[in-house]
Amino acid sequence: MRTVNLINTGGTIEKAYQETDGSLLNLDARLDSFLRRIRLPDVRLRTTRLMNVDSLQMGQEDRDLVAHTVAVKQREGYPIVVTHGTDTMVETGKAIKAALADPTVAVIMTGAMVPLGFENSDGLQNLAEAIFATLFLPPGVWVVMHGQVFPVDNARKNRERGTFEVLDPQLPSTPLCR
Repeated sequence: MRTVNLINTGGTIEKAYQETDGSLLNLDARLDSFLRRIRLPDVRLRTTRLMNVDSLQMGQEDRDLVAHTVAVKQREGYPIVVTHGTDTMVETGKAIKAALADPTVAVIMTGAMVPLGFENSDGLQNLAEAIFATLFLPPGVWVVMHGQVFPVDNARKNRERGTFEVLDPQLPSTPLCR
């Protein structure tokens, strides 16, 4: 049995539809009920609910809290998956990288473009891929979305395509990066 620390920060992956006004909001913890849908017979997930906010509303204090929590969890020696809103995922990933002078585990950022529970949601796929990626990614901070792996320093969200892409193809990268 292998252990993976999962830190939840909110974002689209946990948004819920509000019938009264048609908005999408981060109100309730929804991730745990969806985690039961992924078959992970040899994985023990240790979940930490840190916050449940839209990443556009995250401030520096929130990023510092995420980075501090990752640094504390890293001491346990297990890989870490951080669910996060896609709009500022890279910014928080870079804050984590700066806080970890010498990472000893893989820290994987993931999220969703469409909330869990919605038709065509990518949340469960991205979460399963991030957990799987803990098997082979070396220590460092990574973005795992839509079947692709990016070093956090060379990733950006492409709003038009609704996915992530390489920031600069000329930068040195890992062979895992698309």
